[in-house]
Amino acid sequence: MTAELVRGQNHTLPQTRLEIRVSAGTPVVAGATLGDENGTVHGTEWIAHPGSPQLPGLEVSRQAAADHRLAVDLDALPASVHRVTVLLALPTGVGGPVRFGAVASPFVAVTGLDGTEIATFTLTGLDTESAVAALELYRRQGAWKVRAVGQGYAGGLAAMLADQGLPRAAELAQSIQDAVTRAMARSVTPPPPRTSDAGRGGSGAGAGPMPPPDGRRPAAQPPEPLTEPVTPPPAAPTGGPINYAHPRRQAAAPPPPPPTAPPAQPGRPAQPVAGDATGWSMDERLYNQIWGMFEDLSRTTAAYRSAVDFAESRMEQELDRTLSDPRSRIGGAGDRARAEARAKRDELTTRAREALDRDLAQLAAEADVVEPALPAPFAGWDNPVWHAYRVPMEIPMALRIGDLHLPENPGLRIPLLVRLPLERGIWIDSGRTASEAAAVLDGARLRGLAMESAVAHAARLLAVYPADEFSVHVIDPAGSGAGALAPLAQSGALAGPPASGAGGVATVLAHLTRRVDLVQMAIRAGAADSLPPDVDTGEQLLIVNDFPHGFDDRAVTQLRYLADEGPSVGVHLLMVADREDASAYGPVLDPLWRSLLRLTPVADDHLADPWVGHAWTYEPPRIPQGSRVLEQVLAKVAAARRPRRF
Repeated sequence: MTAELVRGQNHTLPQTRLEIRVSAGTPVVAGATLGDENGTVHGTEWIAHPGSPQLPGLEVSRQAAADHRLAVDLDALPASVHRVTVLLALPTGVGGPVRFGAVASPFVAVTGLDGTEIATFTLTGLDTESAVAALELYRRQGAWKVRAVGQGYAGGLAAMLADQGLPRAAELAQSIQDAVTRAMARSVTPPPPRTSDAGRGGSGAGAGPMPPPDGRRPAAQPPEPLTEPVTPPPAAPTGGPINYAHPRRQAAAPPPPPPTAPPAQPGRPAQPVAGDATGWSMDERLYNQIWGMFEDLSRTTAAYRSAVDFAESRMEQELDRTLSDPRSRIGGAGDRARAEARAKRDELTTRAREALDRDLAQLAAEADVVEPALPAPFAGWDNPVWHAYRVPMEIPMALRIGDLHLPENPGLRIPLLVRLPLERGIWIDSGRTASEAAAVLDGARLRGLAMESAVAHAARLLAVYPADEFSVHVIDPAGSGAGALAPLAQSGALAGPPASGAGGVATVLAHLTRRVDLVQMAIRAGAADSLPPDVDTGEQLLIVNDFPHGFDDRAVTQLRYLADEGPSVGVHLLMVADREDASAYGPVLDPLWRSLLRLTPVADDHLADPWVGHAWTYEPPRIPQGSRVLEQVLAKVAAARRPRRF
């Protein structure tokens, strides 16, 4: 049965030799890009377009036309290719339409070589866009799927190519349009059959080795969900791309993982395997796999919500038409029309829920095998891996700071991972106005939970860094956090006793500010070895409780300085405070608030994913009731540490 996709929905492909048929009602340019596991297109040689229509396993037309057939042989694609994105654009300079909103909605179908439709997608909702990413074929757990994308670009082909990371995208877009203008047309034929001895880059259309990445641009890492949810989804940030590359990561594309499970049977989901993503190490493979699960859950939920909205909208339109016809008000015609409209709505909603449940079941099965395989930095405190904990020799690539889930399936939780070293500090909001869940708690209880969360985060950071490469300082002006801080203080893992009173606040801030100044000057002068012997060059974390109690204007200025300048030289903030209490300082603290990642000590839906913009419910890390795992881990950390310099 043909799958009629809506934007964001995916469908498993039962075969690998396919045709993609495009019907637009007006001449359009059709092309395709090849991307790695993160969707990165590494150069112009990874794009099939009218001026260069053939790549291994892929062939497109050389002309603009109202109807296209793109030939795809997924088995002939190089092993480094994980995504094929089909692009459509309106030709320029031919006097035709300049935006998709002025023409009929394009229709795209994925078919077998015999013409049997596998999945279809109608690109509705386009307006000023003159180019669109129609759909993508992507590899997931050894099997291929198709996803309806429908992302339009008012900036045209150049903007679309630039969004995929292509350098000099405008020049390439112009060359494609020039090729169309020259009408270098010929028919497109399916790839010839592969011989038994053909390799992955063998006898498909345009056979030949995939040109390697140029090495000038490292593969992009997944973005982190560090924004507040908004509607519509947040736009891409300005000011240039964020570099998420790990400082010890090699820039070349990683090798694919070794085969660990048989390929999926046609029509059946692949057997989930932990670490089946690409990466240089198992940790990196698991990290990339978790981000793949995160994206899949985000997009499949978006597809379900879109389908439900479409069903409701169609029912309302049909009911409006029925009520506007006077004949429907006589006899039972109106009742029958309303019943039929509701039945259609229920059918569409049921089909959408079945598709969602199928995808959720597959993701849940994957989570069941991934979670037990996670290393300590990625694992929850209830994971048995912590009982075999040993102080590591190297810094891990990422750290788990909680879990995320959506209301469609609260039991399916995705680990929230952030890269190390930290690029920004954390603000744990202890205010009752922070969320609905916080509003029903007693203020003292909420502040206690906030400090417990802070201690859990600090303990995890201490545990995942090598001995003597991470230190934790605490400012607790009134001593109100003594109970929650007991595991850190009693284990001896702190750099010193928690600072109290205005004098203690001033002393700690002065020492850390001096460290930032000295390290910055040494780096600028290229004289890191000339630092005074009392300066600890390891990573530093400052936990601040009950802010702004005990802080004067000078202390607030120093705190802002540490938040702005500290991360670049290894000094990070972990604030535990009520935003309302801090409002007395007015706008002076707004930059500090915006620069830190806001977390909550109770479940709250304040984080948004970077693909769709869903509001995800964040669950903070919790120590299992009655467990001594935190104390045991901190004892091993303290035993491995040498006497520290402040």
